[in-house]
Amino acid sequence: MSLKIRRVVTGHDAEGHAIVVSDAIHPTTVMRPKVEATVPWSTEGFPVDNDDPTDGGMRDVSTAHHGGTVLRIVSYEPGCTPRNHRTDSIDYGIVLQGEMHMELDNGVVVVLKKHDVCIQRGTIHNWNNKGPETCVIAFVLIDAKPAMPGGKPLPAHG
Repeated sequence: MSLKIRRVVTGHDAEGHAIVVSDAIHPTTVMRPKVEATVPWSTEGFPVDNDDPTDGGMRDVSTAHHGGTVLRIVSYEPGCTPRNHRTDSIDYGIVLQGEMHMELDNGVVVVLKKHDVCIQRGTIHNWNNKGPETCVIAFVLIDAKPAMPGGKPLPAHG
């Protein structure tokens, strides 16, 4: 796998001037066969504390982060292992490369292509790369209450 994401983090010096705190390729992890990801940043609490010295890219987070946000970039090779899941978050997904089949639990399949945007609102879904090239998607996951269609909560799953 070859996901290489350069992460540039800014901050302030003691006089309040903008500085570059770090500039490097961020480490990746294999999530499952043919799926690699990196979390360049995550936050805790709302509103976010821009003076927090914690490296948000080193925070231990699950798929979503209760009480915070997660920026995750994922590389899906063709034929990647599926994972049906739902998160307790609102997720913004932006396809950066390739194309992806978004499969919903009701059988609906939507093909997302480069520069398409998907907003997941607590739905069960799967990402299936049926194309010939690797697909890369950037996700921003923001903590949210579980969806409650008909008053019944639908908690995180998978």
